Amino acid sequence: MADQEEDFSSLPLPDRFTHKNWKVRKQGYEDAAKTFETTPDESDPAFRPFLQDSGLWKGAVADSNVAAQQDGINALCAFLKFGGQDACRRSRSVTIAPIVEKGLSSTRAATKQSALEALLLYIELDKSDPIIDDLLPCLGNKQPKIIAATLAALTSIFHAYGVKIVDPKPVLKALPKVFGHADKNVRAEAQSLAVELYRWLREAMKTLFWNDLKPVQQQDLEKLFEAVKQEPPPKQERLLRSQQAVEAVSSTAQEDGEAEVEAEDDLPGATDAFDLAEPVDVLSKVPADFQEKMASTKWKDRKEALDALFAAANTDRIKDGHYEDVVASLAKSMKDANIAVVTVAANCIECLAKGLRHGFAKYRGRTMPPIMERLKEKKQSVADALGAALDAVFASTGLSECLEDILEFLKHKNPQVKAETLKFLIRCLKTTREAPSKPEVKLIAETATKLLADSSEPTRAGGAEVLGTVMKIMGDRAMGPYLDGLDDIRKTKIKEYCDAAEVKAKDKPKPVAPPPKAAPPSQSQKKTITKKPALSAKKPPPPPSVYAQEKQSPVPKAPASKLSGPKSIVPPSKIGLQAPKKTSGLGSAAAPPSTSLNSPRRNISSQSADEPSTPAPASKLNQRGLAGRPLGRPAPISFSASTTSTSEPAPPTATLAPAERLELEELRSDRERLARANDDLRSAHSRLQSQIHELQHQNAQLIEDHTRDVLSIKAKETQLVRARGDAENAEAAVGRLGRELERLKREVKRGEQQRERSPPPPPASSSYSRDTSAAGGRIYSDGSSSGGVDVAGERPRPRPRVDSSASLNENGGGGGGGRGPRSFVSSPSEEKENGVSEGEKIPPPSRNRSPVKTAAPTQQQPQSGRREFSGEGDEPWKRATEVTTQLKARIEMMRAKQGLSTKR
Repeated sequence: MADQEEDFSSLPLPDRFTHKNWKVRKQGYEDAAKTFETTPDESDPAFRPFLQDSGLWKGAVADSNVAAQQDGINALCAFLKFGGQDACRRSRSVTIAPIVEKGLSSTRAATKQSALEALLLYIELDKSDPIIDDLLPCLGNKQPKIIAATLAALTSIFHAYGVKIVDPKPVLKALPKVFGHADKNVRAEAQSLAVELYRWLREAMKTLFWNDLKPVQQQDLEKLFEAVKQEPPPKQERLLRSQQAVEAVSSTAQEDGEAEVEAEDDLPGATDAFDLAEPVDVLSKVPADFQEKMASTKWKDRKEALDALFAAANTDRIKDGHYEDVVASLAKSMKDANIAVVTVAANCIECLAKGLRHGFAKYRGRTMPPIMERLKEKKQSVADALGAALDAVFASTGLSECLEDILEFLKHKNPQVKAETLKFLIRCLKTTREAPSKPEVKLIAETATKLLADSSEPTRAGGAEVLGTVMKIMGDRAMGPYLDGLDDIRKTKIKEYCDAAEVKAKDKPKPVAPPPKAAPPSQSQKKTITKKPALSAKKPPPPPSVYAQEKQSPVPKAPASKLSGPKSIVPPSKIGLQAPKKTSGLGSAAAPPSTSLNSPRRNISSQSADEPSTPAPASKLNQRGLAGRPLGRPAPISFSASTTSTSEPAPPTATLAPAERLELEELRSDRERLARANDDLRSAHSRLQSQIHELQHQNAQLIEDHTRDVLSIKAKETQLVRARGDAENAEAAVGRLGRELERLKREVKRGEQQRERSPPPPPASSSYSRDTSAAGGRIYSDGSSSGGVDVAGERPRPRPRVDSSASLNENGGGGGGGRGPRSFVSSPSEEKENGVSEGEKIPPPSRNRSPVKTAAPTQQQPQSGRREFSGEGDEPWKRATEVTTQLKARIEMMRAKQGLSTKR
């Protein structure tokens, strides 16, 4: 086993990273971490195998053995920490997903911490966008523990770097989905992430995801946000490598003022909804008849058009476009006689200015003067709307652009306009972030000083507040000349306003120029001052002679050595020009210092004359060309120590050979080509990102359209089911009516058959009498000649329907009060249905007659009380035919109503 362990340790680190034995892999991870920690810089050869094959880190991070995995993640952290930006860029594409799936979700706390540290190092070395892009897909993982671990990692990232380094937009858009997850741990981590984002963004974060949450979730988050509102603004706890370099430079700066300014600039600013919102195209939402309604003579039409514009423009961010016509209509509305129209127009200007920000600056000249002219309105609601519109227009421009109009309206003859303009100027001075220039301060101070003598007390107070606010910005010394002529009471009031004012701009004094140098340095001295090479530790030698070139190569500078890279160059510490200081008595080894310093040209000629046949210097001169001696004529050098200490060899550009110059130009061209290629790749990346965002937006739109279509289809299906039910009910009603119609047809046919079977009546005449007495006034009867009594009580033979032999007793004697038998064609209910009134009843004929014996009346009725009929027997049949015709007409009418017209 000992031999095997020695063999394993002798293997290269990449082979040990991929070994099948987990102990070998674990030992390899540990050795790699130690190796990375001992490297001198990022270009050490120890990093090269892992830069060339970044897949080694994928196996190390996702190692199947938990103990080896922990050491593998630690080795990755060391690789990132000491390998620099190149190590980050080469390995992050293959390690982020395994870190999330295997590292952040590990059961070991140390492994989790190392995995989180690796993610933070990836952001620290380069930027956060690639890391966030790789983390967000993990929120859709099937395992809840991975989603919870990803949310916890995002919370730690935002807590360490803040929203200025890490873009919160993609994370905020993904929050509603995880808030609806079934796992409670995922929802808890989502709440923690939302609270962390609220620490940085405050209310601005709600514009992206708040409306997608359920009311219960919103209430829970509001309770958590209440505790955060009391905390101070957060600060970035961990710096990027670029920020660390800037901080190191600023810490070594000699001027404290510059350091303070940089510190102030580094303070995190408040993020508003405009930075997070997506731009909205308002022009496409403006009604097509907007201009027509704005030109209408009815104020309700104008207000309706402005309300539609306000509903479209009331958004956090507006897409830039051509709003000239809309702004012209709004500016014209400032002169409207109806204050409701003026108020809505001011609200529209405010929304456009806030949504366009700096894009609204070109419309300032068309909107600000009409708004300030309308400040004469005394109604507070109108004044508030106009003031908010002016503040929004000012925020889109600046104090310098608005100052001319403000000062002009401070001279207005209307006191209301003057007072509201003063309030607007005070708000501008308190909110501006750029201090006014001295000419602007002079104009403001002179105008405000004149207002101190105004007859209106609010105007005088406003002038004093303006002077106090300007004093807060510029300082007491800058405002002293403008306050000399004022009395003590006004000065005291101005000082009170100055102490109470809260401004955002401060006058920055010009930096003091550094003292001039004693004497202008020469070219060599300038080089010495601006650059700090390694030769600063020693005194620079005088220009080398030819003899020095024979002994050794000339002194190379750092840039020259990097460009040419010859292996035979001797480092500066071994240059032979300092030999006279060590061996001053050896004249044969080198020329005396005094001789070399007084006449270097003479020394060169003497040496060349003494040794004309020496081949070595000639060969070295041919190899180096003119790189070993200066091109210019050396100036005479004095014996003073200061002169010798400040002298330096010629600049490296003068010592370059033509080949080296050509190589330098090639390297520069390569660098420019690589820079251009990098820019092209960045632009392509940006273009692809924009296309991705556009496609995502189109996908969301298609999903929304699909959902709307599905809902529409479901609604149509519901309507179809209802229509089918109504159709079935209608069919049932039609069937029922058809059956009723058939029944009526059968009844009619039956009645016709009965009428056809009955024989026609005989032509004999008969008389009918209708008894009008109280006892029998509604009974039809036929009487005999003997007074209405049947002969011998004998029952007569039945006759069809009508008894033609019946007669009424005219004298009323004997059986005059008797009644004969009676019969009816139909019942009273049928007669009523057929439309025959009681007074129009006809005596229907009877088929069978029964003899009826009637008792003698107790009182003889007079003859005039009876109604007698005599005539043919066809009259009842005609009446029956009329009734049948009426019944048929009713049946046809019922058919027509049901749409079932049939012909017999």
